[in-house]
Amino acid sequence: MASFLRTARKLASSSSQYGHLKSPPSTTRNASASRAPPRPPISDNSINLLAGKTNGVTRMLPCSAPISSSYDRRWRTRRVGVRKGNVAAVELALNSVVKVFSVLCSPNYLLPWQNKSQRETMGSGFVIPGRKILTNAHVIADHSFVLVRKHGSPAKYRAEVKAVGHECDLAILAVESEEFWDGMNPLELGDIPLLQEAVSVVGYPQGGDNISVTKGVVSRVEPTQYVHGASQLMAIQIDAAINPGNSGGPAIMGNKVAGVAFQNLSGAENIGYIIPVPVIKHFIYGVEEKGKYTGFCSLGLSCQPTENVHLRNHFGMQPDMTGVLVSKINPLSDAHNVLKKDDIILSFDGVPIANDGTVPFRNRERITFDHLVSMKQPNENAIVRVLRDGKEHELNIILRPLQPLVPVHQFDKLPSYYIFAGLVFVPLTQPYLHEYGEDWYNTSPRRLCERALRELPKKANQQLVILSQVLMDDINAGYERLAELQVLKVNGTEIDNLEHLCQLVENCSTESVRFDLEDDRVIALNYEVAKVATSRILMRHRIPSAKSVDLIDTQNSSQSELASQC
Repeated sequence: MASFLRTARKLASSSSQYGHLKSPPSTTRNASASRAPPRPPISDNSINLLAGKTNGVTRMLPCSAPISSSYDRRWRTRRVGVRKGNVAAVELALNSVVKVFSVLCSPNYLLPWQNKSQRETMGSGFVIPGRKILTNAHVIADHSFVLVRKHGSPAKYRAEVKAVGHECDLAILAVESEEFWDGMNPLELGDIPLLQEAVSVVGYPQGGDNISVTKGVVSRVEPTQYVHGASQLMAIQIDAAINPGNSGGPAIMGNKVAGVAFQNLSGAENIGYIIPVPVIKHFIYGVEEKGKYTGFCSLGLSCQPTENVHLRNHFGMQPDMTGVLVSKINPLSDAHNVLKKDDIILSFDGVPIANDGTVPFRNRERITFDHLVSMKQPNENAIVRVLRDGKEHELNIILRPLQPLVPVHQFDKLPSYYIFAGLVFVPLTQPYLHEYGEDWYNTSPRRLCERALRELPKKANQQLVILSQVLMDDINAGYERLAELQVLKVNGTEIDNLEHLCQLVENCSTESVRFDLEDDRVIALNYEVAKVATSRILMRHRIPSAKSVDLIDTQNSSQSELASQC
């Protein structure tokens, strides 16, 4: 027993002198400091000591005995600078980040003459130079009223939406109140952070009313699907929590903005995304130079990788050649006049394109060459080197934003519609298909869905016009089964869009008006009887007008032009 007590006292005395081995400093760069200095080289014997073993005997290093005292002093100084930098960054954000309150009123695409019930949402934003507030487009999409509140203030101030880019999910707000701007400091835009660099996300997420700060590190940088605008642009993935309400808030690195929080990965923990500075600058530059959002450019191509050696040999590619195969070209793009199907694109603006469609990016990273295209300003030239029929060519292409045949979003505008004899005609849009629910791809009409995702426009201002529904009346009895079919012709004339259909119907000079639909279906109506029935049906369903506002405005402007010419 005495021996046991002596051993216990000896162990207690030993534990008061020695502690656990001090962990080496991390090399992860903090949000407000440069990368930590590299650890000094150590000998093989030191490695064994760090492993806790020497000649088979377990040992612990004293915590008061660092491997390099001068190194630890430098590290402690750097860590103090990091903490001070973080505090400064947060303090800077507190005088810039605002909470955004939006009242949204979205249209009903199945009943396009009326809106859905209004709803309230909240998000974040921050002040940028020029007395502007930057936030996400989805925070204010379909807005009818917007307020902002700065940190530490109970007052809310009216804000006006000055510019919106739904593709890049960014918006600019303006506040007229001078009281609001008192004490507010704009944040400066920084650079794209490196992998494993730390960022602080500042905003007003759900779960509370006050400002919130979360930290994370950069996991990857690559083009990503932007959920709101259904576009493919560069994004930064971080492991900081981004929750509803964080949208529009800044991600701070040092004392500058590294990005704007905008979405997370559903079903995953701590996988969030921020919009990087190049995308932000592209949006702001377009607004400042053109006075409005100008969009992101596209080549209008569908390309196939050439990773298969037999495919490369078939198109005459030399062993040192890399590139992608052009498989489809948008007829409305300038590339349609320059490139040909089966061309091999070897480089874009002098940057070689790999067989998988990627280009070099920073330190041994790669991204798809679409990023180079999207960073071009509208009407800017690009030099493309292609391989065609075994010969290399250097071609110039003018880049422009391109709109799909079926629009992927219709925010901040009322849907178009035209009603004649209870037949409701609308242009096909993805928001119309979204009315079928979250699983719209499987629940919406298959043919309409395939056209929305795959068909390309053949001419400017082309629309796919469909018969969305039939408001029942004696005049249209029996035609209700033809709903959701595409309208091809009116009185034998192929229609270009809804406006064209409206003109053909209203300028009808025959006794009957005929609509040719897909599947060889036909609708025929007595024109004069149908016009009378239209008024009756509109009154019965309390529909204010047979035409949407945009069709009425177009008709009025056309009449004004004719009157001025006379």
